[in-house]
Amino acid sequence: MIRRPWFKPAIILVAILLVAWFVAGIMRAGNNEQAPPPSSQQITLHGGHVRGNRISTRSWSFDYKSAQMTPDGTVASVDGVRNGVLYKNGKPYLSMSAEHVSVNTQSFDFTATGDVHVTWLHPKDGVTKSIDTDLVQWANATKMLELQHPSYFRTGSETLKVASIEVNFNTGSIKLGKVEGAVQAPGP
Repeated sequence: MIRRPWFKPAIILVAILLVAWFVAGIMRAGNNEQAPPPSSQQITLHGGHVRGNRISTRSWSFDYKSAQMTPDGTVASVDGVRNGVLYKNGKPYLSMSAEHVSVNTQSFDFTATGDVHVTWLHPKDGVTKSIDTDLVQWANATKMLELQHPSYFRTGSETLKVASIEVNFNTGSIKLGKVEGAVQAPGP
């Protein structure tokens, strides 16, 4: 029998390569696993401030207790809204608080529900005005505030029940639906 000197080193080399290949396979195991895509998880935020703009002009802003965003980030469900401000021509016009607000983060439209309180800031006539209702809708593109449910419109010491209210921030007009209640005209 003829001995071949290269046979033993070749077997050792093949064995080392097989062990190295096996160890490398173990080390790479699981590297192909990927985290779930970010669009499949809901985002939850606690306490913060959010605002919406119309082109380069401020439209609204508010503080909140908690918020959740849909996985794609297009809708935010916000609870405990306080210190809300609606702007007219970039200046604070109305303040708002609400139990719950749903915001479209693409258009910056929002719907406020629950106990909603709206107050005029810095009224020109100096008379305090506020609205209490359970539904407020803001259309950011048209700068329209709509209250389609019955609302209590308070001015000074008077209270009126109003079927609906529309406030056009572009023109400054306020349209009231059917009105119930009595208001005394101011004296001379």
